[in-house]
Amino acid sequence: MYRLNELIKLDRKIYHTNDLALLWDITNKNTLYTAIKRYVQKGVLLPVYKGLYTTVPLSQLDPLELGKAIIHRYTYLSTESVLAQAGVIAQTVYPYTFVSDQPKKVTVGTMSFLFRQLKQVYLYNPTGIINHNGVFIASPERAAADMLYFNSKYHFDAPGSLDLQKIKSIQKEIGYPCQS
Repeated sequence: MYRLNELIKLDRKIYHTNDLALLWDITNKNTLYTAIKRYVQKGVLLPVYKGLYTTVPLSQLDPLELGKAIIHRYTYLSTESVLAQAGVIAQTVYPYTFVSDQPKKVTVGTMSFLFRQLKQVYLYNPTGIINHNGVFIASPERAAADMLYFNSKYHFDAPGSLDLQKIKSIQKEIGYPCQS
């Protein structure tokens, strides 16, 4: 009952195995996995992805928080997701596109996530990155700079909606290789 109360008290929906170990003060892996297994069987915890659990149905999770939790390291939403939301590209973007220090493709339920690998020297530069309720999101200009880093010939459907000088300034400040 103590462990259940600890979960209910927190204003949180997504947990990694290590989070549960800390929350419940369990150091023995066998004890931890047994506790998790029991809570999954009772329906208190729902498995999401390897080592990742939720206390609510997948449909109630914020996809951006879920993407952040899946990679379990520094990441920010960028490239197609941000550009589509800003109206810079017209095509429908199905995966949520993040930038991280590891490449990964994951599908959880009906949601798909694509993590593009960016060198750490560029990744950790905060230029054009906004903290939105604990999830980092690139500005449209930073997302465009990131996209051009990954594909220098990328076509933007509505480039007029971007500040091209700001993109160049971001590229320079981050230290991205010169674009032609």
